[in-house]
Amino acid sequence: MMVTAASLTALQVGFKKNFQDAYSAIRPEADFTKVATVIQSTSKSETYGWLGKFPKMREWVGARVIKDMEAHGYSITNKDFEATVGVDRNDIEDDNLGIYAPLFQEMGHSAGQQPDDLTFGLLAKGTTETCFDGQYFFDTDHPSYDENGGDTVASNVDASGAAGNPWWYLLDVTRPLKPMVYQERKKPEFIAHVDPKTSDHVFHNKEFLYGADARSNVGFGLWQMAYASNAALDGDGLDAAIEQMRSLKDMNGRPLGIKPSLLVVGPKLRSQANKTVKVMLGEGGASNSNYNAVEVLDSDWAA
Repeated sequence: MMVTAASLTALQVGFKKNFQDAYSAIRPEADFTKVATVIQSTSKSETYGWLGKFPKMREWVGARVIKDMEAHGYSITNKDFEATVGVDRNDIEDDNLGIYAPLFQEMGHSAGQQPDDLTFGLLAKGTTETCFDGQYFFDTDHPSYDENGGDTVASNVDASGAAGNPWWYLLDVTRPLKPMVYQERKKPEFIAHVDPKTSDHVFHNKEFLYGADARSNVGFGLWQMAYASNAALDGDGLDAAIEQMRSLKDMNGRPLGIKPSLLVVGPKLRSQANKTVKVMLGEGGASNSNYNAVEVLDSDWAA
């Protein structure tokens, strides 16, 4: 094949289709959409001061009570991401291009999975990364309220397990605002760097560059909607987590209405998670009170 402007354009169209088809196939099924609210970013970073309040309905007696958006200053700054494949000029001239289609398909697949990597990677760091209230996302002393509406602290973590035990996470994903935030500034965009007249790389290395770049980042939503534990994953442990999450109150002493609905585990706990909530009868034939109490999400990135 002659290396001409027309042939390079045709190659770019084909490689882009390889990339886009793979990306489009995986993105709607990506696990991060189950645990993260997708926020479309319009600037370098976004500030989420409004995370400080649950806007709950109340009886309208007198004037409206305005829910101030507390200025906690919790911000998520977008990051740049890229992937690049170099195509040797000799492969174009020798019409040896079949080897590249899987590479661009894999690039699209990787771009579709990247939000999973970012989202669950941050979830797994929740015991050491802070959220909007300045505490670790999973912590024992989040500022909260008691049954009388007074100030107290609340925990959303059980770290009583042995060191090295795998973590599992219980989430409420029934609301528009989910426990995690995926902030998207620019979706992955396929680009080409192929003009030998303007590219020193092409001229000196006889290599045409094709790639994708994107801008995004992840952060934490409301800690009240998530619970982490490295204790044993069984009926008792799940019951304790559900009870703790459902006991949380708003500033008026009323229940927040948290509904734990998703159990997130890594591969090491997949079997135990299914035994805990997907088996109707337990050992000895006793009924499993937690049968189908929550859904199970087995994620490689939650390990």
